[in-house]
Amino acid sequence: MAEKDAAEIFLVGDVFDFWFEYKTVVPRGFVRLLGKIASITDAGIPVHLFTGNHDMWIFDYLPSEIGVQLHRKPITRTFNQQSFYIGHGDGLGPGDHGYKVIKKIFQSPICQWLFARLHPNFGVWLASYSSRRSRIAGMKDDEIFLGEDNEWLVQYCKEVLQSNHYDNFIFGHRHLPLDLPVGDKSRYINLGEWVYHCTYAVFDGQQLTLKKFED
Repeated sequence: MAEKDAAEIFLVGDVFDFWFEYKTVVPRGFVRLLGKIASITDAGIPVHLFTGNHDMWIFDYLPSEIGVQLHRKPITRTFNQQSFYIGHGDGLGPGDHGYKVIKKIFQSPICQWLFARLHPNFGVWLASYSSRRSRIAGMKDDEIFLGEDNEWLVQYCKEVLQSNHYDNFIFGHRHLPLDLPVGDKSRYINLGEWVYHCTYAVFDGQQLTLKKFED
């Protein structure tokens, strides 16, 4: 169990297919997950939550209610003299220009204000319907490795390495578990997803390992 031996936990985004924080309404569901996270943070284990492209409208509710540390951009950390570059991964690297434009729109306070004017029953249904269709239906196509030259996060890692060295790059966003060298002494690990692959990574103080959860 993670709460028994974890020093820190990093959830790298898209934990929810959709999340929007109304002032007085909490989206239905996720109670057991949120309760588990709260019990972990209550035990003194830091839990870092990165916003993803499906749940970028997380604001102060989850940090205040369940104690997560919220991140909207990649962060860097060092554990046992190994350096880590950690983030969700959306909008990084070359290409995907259409999404980058949409992300800026969704991040605008005006867009968020307008969405909040919708009744929660309709707003949550509309966003959840669109989110589930795009994420689940498109996932099988996303699970094809495109080659290093066409994997935007691989290119992004190599771009970062031109100015700063990191031993490990860890991202989500991509639905495919990946463990690839991106330099002579650097690795890029993508955590995949929990619909089909159920993969995650563990750093034991010496080795970073991509693992699969077996029920």
